[in-house]
Amino acid sequence: MVERTMRRRKHRPAAAVSKLKRGPSSQAAPNVGGGESATTAGNVRRRAQAGLCGGFWLWGRHAVLAAVLNPRRQLERLCALDEHAAAVEAAVQSVAPHIGRPKLELLDRRALTALLPADATHQGFATLARPLPATSLDDLPARAGTAAEPLLVVLDQVTDPRNVGAVLRSAYAFGAAAVVVQDRHAPEEGGALAKAASGALETMPLIRVTNLARTLRGLRDDGFRCVGLAGEAADILDCDMLGGPLALVLGAEGDGLRRLVREACDALVRIPIAPEVDSLNLSAAAAVALYECARARHFAAGAGGG
Repeated sequence: MVERTMRRRKHRPAAAVSKLKRGPSSQAAPNVGGGESATTAGNVRRRAQAGLCGGFWLWGRHAVLAAVLNPRRQLERLCALDEHAAAVEAAVQSVAPHIGRPKLELLDRRALTALLPADATHQGFATLARPLPATSLDDLPARAGTAAEPLLVVLDQVTDPRNVGAVLRSAYAFGAAAVVVQDRHAPEEGGALAKAASGALETMPLIRVTNLARTLRGLRDDGFRCVGLAGEAADILDCDMLGGPLALVLGAEGDGLRRLVREACDALVRIPIAPEVDSLNLSAAAAVALYECARARHFAAGAGGG
């Protein structure tokens, strides 16, 4: 089940580096430093990333192992450093009766690094993946404890993949049912997003909609309370408003919520912070708000249970 691939000093033919076609999101790594080894590493990275046939690289221990375990995720290649072979093989074997996975390629660190963007912190794990099938609000899987009072996180034009990934991670940790983004102004699935999500991209639905304001109005018609976070709001985020079906709405850093999105919310609230601090970044604000939701629902469930 393991294929060992060692990096050669000599220039390898293109077929040995990649048989993949050029895609629109390819990145070529800059050649930093001088000398033959730096030039060769840059050439290998550029050619390895020359195109991904509609797929993309995921990297990092949690992101890759979660992708291996996700039956909805198709994988084209699976790579790791030798010292991590056991962890990857264990994940592959746990799903082997049901899900086919590519043969594990054991690479040296330089060869693995060359496959990925220059700033990728891969921790010795990488996989070439296909995008997950699209999920809509109509076919959300019920998560334990959220069926009666579902919690959604809605992001208005948040374009930083690391922010979206961090929000996915917090949403999963605090029991949300899904994260909703506007299709035209949100990052695609990718390595940076998956790394920041630390595995949550495989378990937390990321739902794309065409019109966010219209989606919020539809959620309100379905019984959701839509609460937007805005730093200038008069009201403070309060446990009393966080019960029942709820959509937490957050805007991009700097711009905040757009006018039509604000008007589609039932209420605008703020997180109280020290006056010397201008604002929290998006992922921090989402984590605080999600914690408050989880705390309010925990106490409500305890009170209801006697």
